Amino acid sequence: MEVFEKIYYGNTVLQWSTALGIIIATILIGRLVLWLSKNMVRKVASKTTTQLDDLLIESTERPLVFIISLFGIWWALNHLALTEQVRVWISNGYDFLITIAFAWILTRFFDLLVKEYIEPKVRETETDLDDQLLPILRKGVKATIWVLAIVVGLDNAGYDVGALLAGLGIGGLAFAMAAKDTISNLFGGFTIFTDKPFTINDRIIVAGVEGWVREIGVRSTRIQKLDGRNVVIPNAKFSDSVIENVSAEPSRMIKLNLGLTYSTSAEQIEKALGLLREIAKEHSDKIEEKTKLSFNGFGDFHLNIYFAYYIKRGADILETQTAMNLEIYKRFNSAGLEFAFPTQTIYHKPVE
Repeated sequence: MEVFEKIYYGNTVLQWSTALGIIIATILIGRLVLWLSKNMVRKVASKTTTQLDDLLIESTERPLVFIISLFGIWWALNHLALTEQVRVWISNGYDFLITIAFAWILTRFFDLLVKEYIEPKVRETETDLDDQLLPILRKGVKATIWVLAIVVGLDNAGYDVGALLAGLGIGGLAFAMAAKDTISNLFGGFTIFTDKPFTINDRIIVAGVEGWVREIGVRSTRIQKLDGRNVVIPNAKFSDSVIENVSAEPSRMIKLNLGLTYSTSAEQIEKALGLLREIAKEHSDKIEEKTKLSFNGFGDFHLNIYFAYYIKRGADILETQTAMNLEIYKRFNSAGLEFAFPTQTIYHKPVE
């Protein structure tokens, strides 16, 4: 047909159609391979005694689809009438992207390997140091794989890698200036590991942010706030900020000022002090033996009893406070002790 023989940009409609058909066909083949892998190959691998084949399949699925699609594009373009220079560019680009695809497989496999085999063993150890170092080593290995892949890919694509690295040396000073913040964050991360102001799962307060430390990285630290949201703080921030490690406190001090009405007798005040001592002893599993108890003042409308107790480390603070407050409220009510509220006595003198 004449329509297929018309030429556009140096190629006939038939050539363009063939190239497009090859690309679509390889993309469909890639999707089919992915479906077969998820629905058939994985089931076969799950029946083996080792997990390595499962990890290998999972790590290669999506990169394999990318490689198949990439091959289809390369094959389709080679069916077109292109200049020699364009063919060289296509070939170099194909070689580079294939190298990147294999690096993608390696990093995915390494990630899954760490998650399946290394992380469980690290969690079983008593020290927190390996929990902190693992994310850094994990990212470091992956970064090394990607850097090597880029270097090898550029070399396969025909670039002079030696000259490129030499050029990077010339621009090293400018790069260092631009990377000043990154370097500061790296030193901040080093400070965290050496000084150990906090560790994984510690509850801290820094720069107005309070939460639990979930991950300490080379450049930044991830904190889960009390509302459940995650924030990422650059490590440099920890070098010039005051860090309050809530988890490091041996106990949490809770202060109460209990105001009783002025109709309360001295005997009743002594009774109130005794009740507070009893309540503290009954909750010795959650609070420490030391307490501070005093009838310490005469307020404008109440007699004040100061009571301070210390919640043990590891005990739930809010739960313990609730239990203590409820018990105080119940015991005081049963003993006929009345809590005061703001009152005002007005004396009226009739005008003669």
